[in-house]
Amino acid sequence: MAIITGILGSTLFNRFLEGGALFMSLILICLLLSIYFMTKGFYKINTNPELSKKMISLVNDSGTLGISLGFLSAFLGLIGAFDVLEATGDANPAIIAGGLKIALLSPIFGIFTFLISKIGVVILKLIQKK
Repeated sequence: MAIITGILGSTLFNRFLEGGALFMSLILICLLLSIYFMTKGFYKINTNPELSKKMISLVNDSGTLGISLGFLSAFLGLIGAFDVLEATGDANPAIIAGGLKIALLSPIFGIFTFLISKIGVVILKLIQKK
């Protein structure tokens, strides 16, 4: 089990670095903020319902920021890749496929952040209505 965890952990870390450390780190911060706001919203749901509603808004905003950063990173990466292809004139399909794979890593992480935040918002709203 430790071997599988080590392999999976190193693979995820490598994918994180391949996606671009700057934007992936910013998306990770958005994910952590979403989780923090969700936790605070769950914790304060009975004692301070107004604060809990404010946390829903913050979770929405941090999730949306995460997905936006992911797509911004992808477009900037694709523009850079197309600049290199234009300069070299070499359109090897393997290089293009590798570049597209890397360009899609940050939007996937942004979508994951967005989904986690939306699931948290739905759960918070369901609990608030009870």
